[in-house]
Amino acid sequence: MQFTEDIRKKVILFQQTEITEYHIYKRLAKRIKSPENAKILDQIAEDELRHYNGWKQYTNEDVPPRQIIVWFYYLVSILFGFTFGVKLMEQGEEAAQSNYESVAKVIPQAAQYQAEEDKHEKQLIAMLDEERLQYAGSVVLGLNDALVELTGALAGLTLALQNGKLIALSGLITGIAASLSMAASEYLSTRSEKTNKQPVRAAIYTGIAYIITVALLVLPYLLMPENFYVDLAIALTTAVIIIAVFNYYISVAKGESFRARFLEMAGLSLGVAIFSFIIGYFIRQWLGIEI
Repeated sequence: MQFTEDIRKKVILFQQTEITEYHIYKRLAKRIKSPENAKILDQIAEDELRHYNGWKQYTNEDVPPRQIIVWFYYLVSILFGFTFGVKLMEQGEEAAQSNYESVAKVIPQAAQYQAEEDKHEKQLIAMLDEERLQYAGSVVLGLNDALVELTGALAGLTLALQNGKLIALSGLITGIAASLSMAASEYLSTRSEKTNKQPVRAAIYTGIAYIITVALLVLPYLLMPENFYVDLAIALTTAVIIIAVFNYYISVAKGESFRARFLEMAGLSLGVAIFSFIIGYFIRQWLGIEI
């Protein structure tokens, strides 16, 4: 069968995508703990291999997998969780599937392959259930509270104290005490709810998320105590980056809107910081304190 050069290039790209995903799913199937989920991944991998061989009938070429992509998604799954790795890969696959329609008139099997890819996505969504996502709400609680409370506290302390070491000391004391308080609150809240979450584990996720956020926000004041306004700018920038990274993770893993979540959290944190900065100025003027 004769194809245009454009169609041929697309089919070769489809081949490479299918064989690459075959190796990714095979690797993940060996690593995942659930036998049932491992079986599903193995079946999906075999379907990808069948698709590869189907495309090969039209190109008569052997196309190697992109090993960098295989290792990338494998390592992402190890570092950030199976759910995030698979969902991120599926996002890239959706773009490839849209090209199937462009060759469906010439290669009828393209429509069948696209339908099977859609089925794979539904299977993956149904099986994805990781501990780190079950406790995502606890992490959100710790992150959000730390970002809102500490950015506000640091902004107010920066103008009120104007001393990097004192700001860092006050921020650490406030942050550590608040992290323990939030962890205890999450423990009590989870224990009173009828969920599968374990109260102690939920409290740990909340506390760790809070402590890590506190450490990152206070760090500039410890490294450059003499430049407290610069430290505040770095802390606020760090807060925005933390919000962006976390919300990107959640948006991919749970299929939620990144933009809406990001703007909401960033708006709250920065809004509180600005308000606290102004309050710090007026308190300083009112009390007439010079440090």
